[in-house]
Amino acid sequence: MDNMQIIGVDGGATKVSAWQIDYNPETESFSLSDRNREISYRDMAGFISDFKPASLPDQLAVYGQPQIPITEQETQMQKVYVETCVQCILGLADKKRDGLIAGIGMPGLKTADLRGIAVVANGPRMPQYVPLLEKRLAEEGVNLLAPLARLGSDADYCGIGENYAAEGQFRNFRNAYYLGGGTGVADALKLDGALLPLDKTKPWLAKTWEFKTEDGFSLEKYISVGGMQSLFAAGSGTTVEELNRSQIFPLQMAGMAAAGDAQAKTLFTRVSDQLARLIFERISTLYQGWSSAFEFVNPNRAHLETAHPFLGRVFEKIIIGQRLGDLLQSPEGQQELGQPTWEKLDELIRNSPLLDAAARHHYLPITGRLAYSRLREAPAIGAGIDGFLAFRERQASHA
Repeated sequence: MDNMQIIGVDGGATKVSAWQIDYNPETESFSLSDRNREISYRDMAGFISDFKPASLPDQLAVYGQPQIPITEQETQMQKVYVETCVQCILGLADKKRDGLIAGIGMPGLKTADLRGIAVVANGPRMPQYVPLLEKRLAEEGVNLLAPLARLGSDADYCGIGENYAAEGQFRNFRNAYYLGGGTGVADALKLDGALLPLDKTKPWLAKTWEFKTEDGFSLEKYISVGGMQSLFAAGSGTTVEELNRSQIFPLQMAGMAAAGDAQAKTLFTRVSDQLARLIFERISTLYQGWSSAFEFVNPNRAHLETAHPFLGRVFEKIIIGQRLGDLLQSPEGQQELGQPTWEKLDELIRNSPLLDAAARHHYLPITGRLAYSRLREAPAIGAGIDGFLAFRERQASHA
């Protein structure tokens, strides 16, 4: 245990980012080291530049089958994605250690054994991802101390990072909500002192991306910084690619809004409305149960139940993380997005019949309940921690 190495891998839609994770056994806490390897899939041999994923209806039609049939292109891209991860891990693997433990986060719906990707919107299905990865690492002489337990999700790994990392904001609270905004949105919960993945709250609490706004978009489009960029592009008659080339991201848009740019101001007005509504929905659903605050992207989604095991609870902290947290902490982002959002949220809390006087007193002003994540690369550190916890659980079961 003292001479092992922990590596956390964030396998995103366009690249793999792997980090060495340091563990302090005295405090049982984790921190991100300065050792990192990052490789884009398109830089690897065999990458198919014009690859198009199978349609989601076709993917969902075979989801859950024991053997998921994939195309020849997906088979090739699975090898590319696996090899990208292998090379990142090899770049960090320390042969002087007794062996390594790895955890990996990937987008998409997982296979039944949690070791492959069965459904994914923007990439290849990879049902054999972990077995192929373990085989390649063994060929390269990498000593895994235990098989990879599972592929996790960004959202769950953000929650794990906040709960176990030395700088994690969940550590000192029994009831807290985490909202991370990057390319997409990550929701994480800690209730009654335990992490509660949103996959387990499905009957009474939905994920952010499941909510639909009045204009028909997923709420994720307003809360993620990637979505904000696409909204700005659509409103200003340009493309996301052109914005990227010009280095115009939400932080720069906030500066433009502060300087009087009408399009940027309109964007942040719309975003602040939706962000306030989302956080209020979390507050009110926890306290009183679902109140039909949003419609759903999937019209066939089962209705949320109004009763749940945590009624009457309040969040001690609401934590904002990833690039959304960076944006809100910047002077321009605080001025153009943060302050308007918190004012609208205070108003919703103050005037809501869903909250009694005690709950309103607890939350007002909402800025007293807000915190910003201090974790860099939250999904990667959460992945490494999950790998370590799974390894320790495996050891205990074999003791």
